[in-house]
Amino acid sequence: MASNLKNLSEYNQNTLPKADNMKFGIVVSEWNAEVTDALAEGAYQSLLDNGVSKENIIVKRVPGSFELVLGAQLLLENTEVDSVLCLGCVIQGETRHFDFICDAVSNGIMKLNMEYNCPVIFGLLTTNTLEQAKERSGGKHGNKGIEAAITAIKMVGLINDLEK
Repeated sequence: MASNLKNLSEYNQNTLPKADNMKFGIVVSEWNAEVTDALAEGAYQSLLDNGVSKENIIVKRVPGSFELVLGAQLLLENTEVDSVLCLGCVIQGETRHFDFICDAVSNGIMKLNMEYNCPVIFGLLTTNTLEQAKERSGGKHGNKGIEAAITAIKMVGLINDLEK
């Protein structure tokens, strides 16, 4: 597995577009809060570190990962965000629930991207164990929340560049 080799959240800040005028929504699942709170903190701090003002970051919580899609849609419809980050964590259990939730969320996020022509970022951890989730929410493999924030900045930058 490639993620065993490095911290996946490392990036070159000099390659990012200027983000000080960008506005972001962050939708965070309350389920697996130990993990999702760390994802949210990583995303929020990364946006701040890259010039986004606190006033341009809206954070909303939803009960579980399944609700991330509707939470993102509501932000798109009721605010003027340039991008929405969806942050959640689904850990494999003994039933097929994991498969249904992961599939629904990934398809829902993809559909929002197409329907709203706005970057809706997939920041859903889909792990086999809680340990793997912790490793990807601030542990040895970085923080997927940071990766989601950097992806959002890059995608808004792409849109801004193409609209010039």
